Amino acid sequence: MANDSKTWRCGKYELSFDRPRIMGVLNVTPDSFSDGGEHFDPDAAIEYGLAMLDAGADIIDVGGESTRPGFTPVNPDEEARRVLPVVRALAKEGAIVSIDTRHVAVAKAAVRCGASIVNDVTGFTDPKMVEFVKTSTCGVIVMHAGEVAAPARTHATVQLDTSAAAFVAEKAREAAAEAAREAEKPARRRRGKLLGEPKPEAKLPGGVVQPSLPFGEPEPTSEPASEQEAPAAEQATAAETVAPAPEAASEPNDHLAAMMRRSARREEAYVPTSQLRRFTLPDSAPIMRRVMGFLSDQARALIHAGVSRDRICIDPGPGFGKTANEDIVIQRETAKMASLGYPLMCAVSRKRFVGAVSGVTEAAERDAATFGVCLGAIQAGANIVRVHEAAGFAQFLNGYWAVAKPQPRRAFVAVGSNLGHRCDNIRAARDMIAEIPLTCVSNSSKIYESEPAYEMRQDAFANAVIEIKTELAPLVLLDELMKIEAELGRDRSKKAKANGPRTIDLDLLWMDGETHGGKKLRLPHPLIGERDFVLVPLEDLMHDPARFFRYNGVEVKEPEDRVGHIVGELGRM
Repeated sequence: MANDSKTWRCGKYELSFDRPRIMGVLNVTPDSFSDGGEHFDPDAAIEYGLAMLDAGADIIDVGGESTRPGFTPVNPDEEARRVLPVVRALAKEGAIVSIDTRHVAVAKAAVRCGASIVNDVTGFTDPKMVEFVKTSTCGVIVMHAGEVAAPARTHATVQLDTSAAAFVAEKAREAAAEAAREAEKPARRRRGKLLGEPKPEAKLPGGVVQPSLPFGEPEPTSEPASEQEAPAAEQATAAETVAPAPEAASEPNDHLAAMMRRSARREEAYVPTSQLRRFTLPDSAPIMRRVMGFLSDQARALIHAGVSRDRICIDPGPGFGKTANEDIVIQRETAKMASLGYPLMCAVSRKRFVGAVSGVTEAAERDAATFGVCLGAIQAGANIVRVHEAAGFAQFLNGYWAVAKPQPRRAFVAVGSNLGHRCDNIRAARDMIAEIPLTCVSNSSKIYESEPAYEMRQDAFANAVIEIKTELAPLVLLDELMKIEAELGRDRSKKAKANGPRTIDLDLLWMDGETHGGKKLRLPHPLIGERDFVLVPLEDLMHDPARFFRYNGVEVKEPEDRVGHIVGELGRM
């Protein structure tokens, strides 16, 4: 289950994990594996991102390059053109935005536009990416992408012959083979480097060694070094499968693209074998040594480079170079990965192995199976789930969490009225809040009279703040508050003035451990720091509310600079 001792600092936000967090997938691409083209238009992408926030997503992960098996690499300029307008618009609405990119230039631009998280599918193996994130305050997601099975080794039969003639003959054969290898070396060179020659390891500031990419070496006989060197027939087949954007160009040594092409072939091709397995799944030990070893090594490298530990999240990278069997092994070992102590992401949404275990062929139809896999991961310690269908998963999680995890949390609700019997309206609202499922009223402020705010040509308001405990998710609680407003006669139609007269007004101000953005709900309430008619009643419920909210990242104005000043008391609740 979620570990409430972990926190994740992402720029100006701090995420706690007293409940699992939902990351909504927003692919601004024409060719993603399950939703390619649906949100390629920036306006459509922004609208969909806001809809996911209003449905329950905590984070929006924006990506401009598909990394599905067989993907076509996108150059950083085109990727930035796709994602930056979306990142800027969502951040402006208070969203926690993650930029899903492996290009440092795109990451830098996105963080400048308001992104709070860098999600690097290459696991921060690029020293330039490490250099950037160490100078920022954004959260980072270290993902493992690469094959996890050990390379097959063939063993020749050895026959011992102790005769001197055999010894001399063996030495002659070795000398001839060495001479042949030396003769072949010039032909095997490409761009001044031997094929198969190990890549030098990059060094980070402080002498920390940055490991090479965990993708394995490209297969020289089957993987061209670049798309330009691929056979014409292969290029034609690729063009029929995915029509790349004009700006998309394959990089000469794109290890991720090569690895994902190999992964696609392994999944799709049937390789007959006479060796029968005795077990349904491969041994987990070598697989987890590779995955957990890479994740922990990269996290430590980031820490040594200057990235604080509480900014780091890890992701085992399901589907990236892994077979269905290997992905199941990794998911079953979620508890071991969670024990590393970093926030852990479960990013299995609609992946091939989910289709394999559920029997669902179409990726877009795998959401129900995705929810099942995510639930297993949450129970084993995953903190964040990355899903395409955020609205459905939010309902799924709210239902499960309400029954399985008792978790009362403190929240504050502001109550105001300037029509009819103002104090009676406030008391009626309090009584109805106490009837909300999984919610109780724990305290109430006195009722105060205040000047109108924002719309001055109206009667004075009666205001109070109610402290509650609730086990409901913030958006579910908000819906219940809106029902109370409607029952007490609040007019929220378009013809009503936004800040005009109302029989009752209920604002969810703050909830313990919750940060949220979007059109429907912002937490903490974005105007709480300028409203005297909220801050003064809060003084009845807590010591120094201005200091409390400043500590939680809210700008609080001095009393003389606020709106809706308190002018008197109207009695107790």
